[in-house]
Amino acid sequence: MSDVTDAVTHLVEHGPVVPVMVLASLAALIATAGFHTRWSRRHGQAPPAEDTGARPPTAGRPAGTGASGAGPAGTGAGATGPTGTGPGGESALWRMRTTVRDAPGSLAVLCAALADRRIDVLSLQTHPLADGTVDEFLLRAPGELSGTELADVVTAAGGARTWTERADAHDLVDAPTRVLGLATRTALDAAELPLALRQLLGRCTIRSLPASAGAGAEAAGTVPPEGTLEDTVLRLRAPEGGVISVERPQLPFTPAEFARARALVELDARLGPRVPRGRDVLTLPEGSDITVRRADTWDVEAAKAMHERCSARTLGMRYHGPVGDAGRYLNHLLSPRFGRTLAVQTASGRVVGLGHLLWDGDETEVALLVEDAWQRRGIGGELLGRLVAMAAETGCESVYAVTQASNTGMVAAMRGLGLPLDYQIEEGTLVVTARLEPSARSAARLPQGEPIGQE
Repeated sequence: MSDVTDAVTHLVEHGPVVPVMVLASLAALIATAGFHTRWSRRHGQAPPAEDTGARPPTAGRPAGTGASGAGPAGTGAGATGPTGTGPGGESALWRMRTTVRDAPGSLAVLCAALADRRIDVLSLQTHPLADGTVDEFLLRAPGELSGTELADVVTAAGGARTWTERADAHDLVDAPTRVLGLATRTALDAAELPLALRQLLGRCTIRSLPASAGAGAEAAGTVPPEGTLEDTVLRLRAPEGGVISVERPQLPFTPAEFARARALVELDARLGPRVPRGRDVLTLPEGSDITVRRADTWDVEAAKAMHERCSARTLGMRYHGPVGDAGRYLNHLLSPRFGRTLAVQTASGRVVGLGHLLWDGDETEVALLVEDAWQRRGIGGELLGRLVAMAAETGCESVYAVTQASNTGMVAAMRGLGLPLDYQIEEGTLVVTARLEPSARSAARLPQGEPIGQE
């Protein structure tokens, strides 16, 4: 992973024109290094096709299906043809993690047990520990096999502390491709770091504690420069100060995962502040042109000026508190460390609208503020659609908006997305959650093409 960090940093710093062969050679180097490490540790056993990430059990997650020819070829354990299907012709993809003794033949025994149940090993990565090795598999198994039965097979073959979860077709991407993609996205956009960490480590809760906050300053003083790993919690020094905390209670982190997370954070620190500068010019129904672009902390003064032009009612609808305190939130809201912000700018350069997509632990919040004189012109709906499209592109399962029950404009904008919505209301505060499952997104009214900031 550190090799990826160095390579991507070099490519970004020296311009966008990069020979394709350089990237191909880098991917081959990573794959070869992974193969050599595994082969040297367990000579005589099948070499793996490495994969990354792990997610704890999630109730109700749909099973993936193994289509013929999809994903990498099996490594030979339980191969029953191209699809690895059971008697009924159906199969399911599983992610499995188990701890085995780091001794010659231990992996062979486990793979033989899987083969006896017609289970195909699609990929494998290892996490060496002091007292053994954590092996993480991507498996294609007969559709009738349950997670409990799969764990029983592994336990009988010598595995311990076995964890299983249904996988899907996205898990078939090989490790070099996934790592290069995450490193590149992080290199191009500082707002991608929390998302890249989440995709690298699976379902986890990521919190950024800024150094300006009491808790963040205190945490920064207790975390050494190299970070800390404590079973299900890892902490890393944030590039701008403070601490990035990652928690995954259901599944302990391994030293290899900790090293990969630290490499991504180091990449972010070495490249410094950066936000994509793409922009779109749109024409409103009455004929006025506006520009929609990414915003960051450079826009704090322009955002404060917009606050001064907004009515107390508009600010109260947005911030749910004393309107005099609204300006205090802007440094946090506009920081790419905590999410993404879109700004709406007039032809004269005045900012008249802001839309925020905020990483809230393991959830995602959307929020809008449009200056009074520019309301009811479709700006809020345009911002919301772009923000939700961004959330969907990053793999978020849902987004939520917190507003007041009387804020009919925000409710109408959420309904205008064409997505399934859930409503919760308590003491006048309304939380509207839009679900982003693929079947719903295909019929939703979201902007087509790449959202701003993804070029």
